[in-house]
Amino acid sequence: MSDTSSGGCDHIHTKTTHAPIDNHTCHCSVCKSVTGQPTTHVVFFKHGDVVVDNEAGLNRQPFNASNPEGPLELCTCATCGTPIMLDDKQHRIRVIVPNLMGYGDQIEAASYHAFYDPATGVPKPSDGRPVHAALRPDFVWPDPS
Repeated sequence: MSDTSSGGCDHIHTKTTHAPIDNHTCHCSVCKSVTGQPTTHVVFFKHGDVVVDNEAGLNRQPFNASNPEGPLELCTCATCGTPIMLDDKQHRIRVIVPNLMGYGDQIEAASYHAFYDPATGVPKPSDGRPVHAALRPDFVWPDPS
């Protein structure tokens, strides 16, 4: 995989300038609610490693409706409504969901499962990748850029 990839829509283009700092399949209820998917391929980049060519063209809304003051904002194109990225108001990360944000298969498959909760009744993933109740234990949040 290249350290760079690109996505977005016809009106707003994004480009990554370095490899991701985290790449997982998310099982959390917020991702399920926002994407409508049973699991979501989620890729974290350092905030400055995702460049947006038209930030003024983004609509921003809370990512987690149950925590509207939380750090993540869902950014969508103000013209066509396409999801572009999740932006961290603390400037630590930017998040790409490859299949929804124009990246397709440019980004490697997830390396582990995050936020798996057996109480949901969903069977534990058995694809050989590690399964965690949160982010991988060695993940460290980057300093704000």
